[in-house]
Amino acid sequence: MAQISVALLGLGTMGSGMAGNLLKAGFTLAIYNRTPSKVEPFVAQGARLALTPADAARGASVILSMLSDDTASREAWTGEDGALAAADAGAILIECSTLSPAWIAELAGLASARGLELLDAPVTGSRTQAEAGQLSFLVGGSEKAMDEATPVLQAMSKEIVHLGPTGSGSKMKLINNFLCGVQVASLAEGMAWIERSGIDRDKALGILKAGAPGNPLLAGVSARMANRDYAVNFVLKLMAKDLQYAHDEAATTGIDLTTATNAQALFTVATEQGYAEKDMSSVVEPLRALPKP
Repeated sequence: MAQISVALLGLGTMGSGMAGNLLKAGFTLAIYNRTPSKVEPFVAQGARLALTPADAARGASVILSMLSDDTASREAWTGEDGALAAADAGAILIECSTLSPAWIAELAGLASARGLELLDAPVTGSRTQAEAGQLSFLVGGSEKAMDEATPVLQAMSKEIVHLGPTGSGSKMKLINNFLCGVQVASLAEGMAWIERSGIDRDKALGILKAGAPGNPLLAGVSARMANRDYAVNFVLKLMAKDLQYAHDEAATTGIDLTTATNAQALFTVATEQGYAEKDMSSVVEPLRALPKP
């Protein structure tokens, strides 16, 4: 695998796990991150520190991006010293961030103008899955490009699902995160309600986890809420962003995601109260702080 050279843009919660698994798999890896010091542990493992996205992209067979939002992605690909202009002919571009389908379509057009193919390949899973190489990639783009990129994606994943043309992956990811965000917001309300009701919280959560509402998301997030353990698995402010992107995208199909609007409002309040950089489970805290009647 060492003959495939990879560039990675972004070392956040997910990108760090991805970088570790790419190095374990033996790929030649160049990493760009806005805070270069975050790259140092990976340099010690054999990665090359790139000072700009363009520096990372030069000579790479596959260029991966895992960034926070449309603005960060646009800057990394098309800003000054952006990766797109520096990409070699034949390089596969893979955008793994959770972004708006509108920006994905624009980026795909810019890539096509250079004779390059873009895969949008956002992931499901959080920090734990990224570190374990157990992500699921939701891929939009040509089958040819996906086949060429598969060895790289396999190093970081348990599953690679090809959903259709470019943009399909980002649409599916927003549907996924919309449902997750609404569930977490509902769980936060339910948790605050339980805690004020006089019901034994552990018994109540046991009933919920074993019953019809139970799922891995409820189990994991409810434990973090109960323990007030807000070490990041999924950054709270990013869920607020994803819910906005989901609402905007669904509107293009004539669907009004009213539940996304309500959930986003709760995440926005938590952001304003200082929980933006904490795990999304901390969305329960503003509800805990509400005055009792």
